[in-house]
Amino acid sequence: MAKLVIFFLFKLFLLCSLPRSNAVYNILNYGAKADGQTDSAQPLLKAWAAACHSSSPATIHVPAGSFLLSQAIFNGPCKNTEIKFSIEGTIISPSYYGKLGDSREWIAFNNVEGVTIRGGNLDGRGGALWTCKFDGRSCPTGAISLTFSNSKNIMIDGVTSINSELFHIAIVGCQGVRIQGVYILASGNSPNTDGIHVQMSTGVSIVRANIKTGDDCISVGPGTSHLWIERVFCGPGHGISIGSLGKLGDGLQVKGVQNVTAKSVMFADTQNGFRIKTWGTNARGYVKGVAFANAMMRNVQNPIIIDQNYCPGNQNCPGQNSGIEISRVNYKNIRGTSATKVAVNFDCSPSNPCNGIRLKDIKLTYQNRQAWSYCKHAYGIATGFVIPTSCL
Repeated sequence: MAKLVIFFLFKLFLLCSLPRSNAVYNILNYGAKADGQTDSAQPLLKAWAAACHSSSPATIHVPAGSFLLSQAIFNGPCKNTEIKFSIEGTIISPSYYGKLGDSREWIAFNNVEGVTIRGGNLDGRGGALWTCKFDGRSCPTGAISLTFSNSKNIMIDGVTSINSELFHIAIVGCQGVRIQGVYILASGNSPNTDGIHVQMSTGVSIVRANIKTGDDCISVGPGTSHLWIERVFCGPGHGISIGSLGKLGDGLQVKGVQNVTAKSVMFADTQNGFRIKTWGTNARGYVKGVAFANAMMRNVQNPIIIDQNYCPGNQNCPGQNSGIEISRVNYKNIRGTSATKVAVNFDCSPSNPCNGIRLKDIKLTYQNRQAWSYCKHAYGIATGFVIPTSCL
């Protein structure tokens, strides 16, 4: 009897040790056509429903070819927490920007866990909407190409996103997200086409990204903590920006930003390098525990900048006096060239001065000449060699 019990326990152990089978859901089997004209929304959503209800790891496969997608919103929670989108082809948005209108979402995942998107191309075809906005006509807001909200344990790997109407990738209210090997491309003058936007999220890493766009390469919104950025190329674009924070209408209490690291970054022909930007309003909040390190600047207009008096159009910014507290921001080993004379600009709030700023081993020049530093209500220390001379 004892031998029989041991035998059955051994068989049970073997069954439990075997890897679970991976079900593959090819969207062609759900009616998708790689002709660039047939809407793939329903085939994708049907494949998602099957994968979502599967008890074993699942792969949704988008084969080679061009697939038109009007819009797809993938909702959870799912029974399955191991769903992979394997994309070989290109997913394209409708050619007419009015199709997405003010929806703000083209491909979106809400309340999901353990989703991976690997490979493929996302073409937002945003050029027509940009032209509409340039012309000053009445235009819809547009849509973010790829959004994850209220989700956890997410991977975006090797995805190419081009010509988004708005942001290319947005991470909102998420935990545990890794974005790696992505390539993001839009015109240098395209409006509001941030490469990657992170907000109300924790435990996000962005590694090995190549971003060329018309707005921030990476923008960091309120409520972000434990963000890691490494080995990123940025340009053209507006740099890596924390903020803007404290706009009236966002609430008088702004969720803080803390524990952000950006290192091994190359900026080329960008508006900014490392920027922290807050509105001149009385909305309360903070930015603290930030490290910017090991960066190369090439012809960057504002290589290092803190602007606590952000107020475009001078509207709804009473007193130009920011209520956001900025502290413990470290800059280390940052070199290269500035496109303007002022390479280091700390324009801080009189009511909430910048405190705990640290500069170490900085060398920034302007047209082979000495650049300048500007400080207002900014306090901290400089160590090692610091060029231009610190004004802290």
